Amino acid sequence: MTTDTSLSTIQCITARSPLTKKRKTYSKEQKLKAVKLVVEENQTATDVARTLQVPIGSLNRWVKAWRDQQDMAFPGNGKQALSPEQQEIKELKAQIKLLEMDKEILKKATAFFAKETL
Repeated sequence: MTTDTSLSTIQCITARSPLTKKRKTYSKEQKLKAVKLVVEENQTATDVARTLQVPIGSLNRWVKAWRDQQDMAFPGNGKQALSPEQQEIKELKAQIKLLEMDKEILKKATAFFAKETL
């Protein structure tokens, strides 16, 4: 029994690999429309998923996210939904990091100029 491991065979296998399949993305509006059908119009998630050709697992995650976060659900592009307080904390941490870097630069400059004057 021989195994064909030629380059053309390997390329063909990689071309069919599910890892190379591009994931479908849905806009915030599409997600909200699907969630509205389930939550407000009392349609079953299975029926909505089948009608809109959306995976049922995705639709269930969207419904859960909407119920948990309402207005902050679906921020887009992998960004985390942050409350105003969380956003402020994030900005303050970034500002602290910059100030600490400035402080280090000033320490090194002070040491450098102190050596020069000796």
